[in-house]
Order: sequence, then C-alpha cells, then structure tokens
Amino acid sequence: MGMLKLDAVVHWSIPVNNLEEAEKFYGEILGLEHVGRLANSPQSCFRIGGHNIILCQRKDPIVRTVEQDGRLHHAFDVSPEMFNQACKLFHRLDVKIQEPVDYRPGGFFTGRQLFVLDPSGNRIELRDASWKAGMPTPTYEEIVNS
Repeated sequence: MGMLKLDAVVHWSIPVNNLEEAEKFYGEILGLEHVGRLANSPQSCFRIGGHNIILCQRKDPIVRTVEQDGRLHHAFDVSPEMFNQACKLFHRLDVKIQEPVDYRPGGFFTGRQLFVLDPSGNRIELRDASWKAGMPTPTYEEIVNS
C-alpha cells in the first residue's frame, strides 16, 4: 500500500486545442453530460459514470501523433448496440478511425475496442466489454455497412 490513502477522484483532465470543438465532440458526439464551463478559465466540465472530465484548452495548440504518444489514450465502455451505432456515426461524420476494430479475448481489458481521434488528436477508445472469444469479429467496414 502507498504512503497516502486517497479518497476519490475529483476529476481527470484532457488537454485540447479548441474548447468549442472539444465540447461538441465530447458532448454532442460521445454524449457525455455537460456540467458547464469553469469560471475565468478556458475549461469545460463533463460527467460520465460518476467521474468528472475537464477539457482544458491549451495556451498554444499542439499536434501530437500516436507515434510520439504510444498507447496514451482515454477509454469509455459502451454496450454492443452502442459500439455498432458509434461505428456508423463516426463513419457518417468522417471522424478518423485510428486503427481497425480490435478484438481482445485475453489480457486486462477484454472485449472489442475502437480507437478514434478527437478534434485535438487525443486518442479515444470505445470498448464493448461483452465481446468474448468465439463471437463474430466483423471489421469496421462490415459494421458500418450492416
């Protein structure tokens, strides 16, 4: 056990280049609950599953690549139906898919996962934890066209 004992998460922060674009992506596309803008700073709070996520606008926009950041990302659980709906929505809105749908039968976070980029280039994962080995493994294109 660590030297301290923390009680709870107050919030996590995601750095963004443009707050308005980020608010639309996280609120209107991903459907997170918008709590509101923080007073006197370019920050906006969203809530999901009892967690607060603060979008923090950078002073100077930067562009990061997956090659630079490795596997750095933020992940959200979705139902199987919502996973398929997300694929179709991202396709319709031209949201960039980062890699093919990944099916993980083993490891720490099992299920199927889809990685997209938010408007600032942050890597976002949607995970359907209900997928298990032996279930169908349709590609992104097959899901979009189903």
